[in-house]
Amino acid sequence: MAKRVVVIGAGMVGVAAASWLARDGHAVVLVDRGNPGEGASFGNAGCLNGSSVVPTAMPGTVANVPRWLFDPLGPFAIRWRYLPWLAPWLVRFVRSGTPEQARETARALRALLRPSLAALAPLVKNAGAEHLVHQVGHLVAYRSEASFAKERAAWGLRRENGVQWDSFDADGLRQLEPALSREYVRGILMRENGHTSDPYALVQSLAAALVRDGGTIRRARVVGFDLDGTRLRAVRTDAGDMPADAAVLAAGAFSKPLAAMLGDRVPLETERGYHLMIRDPEAAPRIPTTDADGKFVATPMDGGLRFAGTVELAGLAAPPNWERARILLTQGRRMLPGLAAQHDDARLSMWMGHRPSLPDSLPVIGPSRRSPDVVYAFGHGHVGMVGSPMTGRLVADLVAGRPPAIDIVPFRAARFD
Repeated sequence: MAKRVVVIGAGMVGVAAASWLARDGHAVVLVDRGNPGEGASFGNAGCLNGSSVVPTAMPGTVANVPRWLFDPLGPFAIRWRYLPWLAPWLVRFVRSGTPEQARETARALRALLRPSLAALAPLVKNAGAEHLVHQVGHLVAYRSEASFAKERAAWGLRRENGVQWDSFDADGLRQLEPALSREYVRGILMRENGHTSDPYALVQSLAAALVRDGGTIRRARVVGFDLDGTRLRAVRTDAGDMPADAAVLAAGAFSKPLAAMLGDRVPLETERGYHLMIRDPEAAPRIPTTDADGKFVATPMDGGLRFAGTVELAGLAAPPNWERARILLTQGRRMLPGLAAQHDDARLSMWMGHRPSLPDSLPVIGPSRRSPDVVYAFGHGHVGMVGSPMTGRLVADLVAGRPPAIDIVPFRAARFD
């Protein structure tokens, strides 16, 4: 039966959910305080990696944090003033870093992420956006065999979950990616992975197709829900009530207070991510490449070369620290010696956005506590782009009353009770 469905949040997760719902024949309204794709989806690394099963909190991760915090080029930073508010999240993060939890998380992530390209394909085809999605694999480059040895547990998790790869020594790596520094001694290529060469254009294309197919996009801020017992009557916004039979909460890092209104206290934090773009770069990898030591990604995109990946924990309100983006340029020049030592500011652009992050590295997907008519789809952290297509499909299953395509028990909000 066709329903009136309000999707809250017009990032990649929300747009994918709206697209799948529209394919089911529902009357879909996509509502956001901004335009589609202008939040975290705008600035991510563009990776569509089904292999991204390794949780952020791995056994041994906590031991690295002090070294990262005192390394000016490190991948991790905390604004110390924010620490009192962050502490409960950090405690959960540390507790989730056990071998048993890591294996459970990896299995759940693999089920969600592995079908990503297949689940995205019909949406991309419908939007005429095939030129924005590529499957050339993803490369991880190591500067030493010791660095590779430290990540054996992570590669073990990938192997357990069916991820396959090809390994290259220093000579093979130079043939595969000639632009990379000769400092790298080992490369791991996972061919199953894909990427988008313009995340913003991809979200915009899907949103435009949604409107063409009868959906509606509204600019408004959602402030609550009108419930009659457990049944949803409307989504309340600062522009008035939107009548709805069902709703999807996909507001990214801004989802926490809305979930609390629905009876779910979810420990959602924002990982502030930065990127730096170089237009017309002198050198670039042909394959999206992760520097395993620096924990950043270099992605060739339609608008230039993007470096992305650092983490800063400072909440939603603090101003950006653009030094975090400039660090990416320093690291990028080390990765790609062919880049110029100096760049005209007109060729550089920087961005900061809010990754919605949960301490166990899993998103929240499933019905809310107070109403089965409101479905959660938020908290994807570093896997928002790749996790969106299957999340959207799962949301459509739940709204239609179909059995979900995969087991969603690991993603339930109640796991934090």
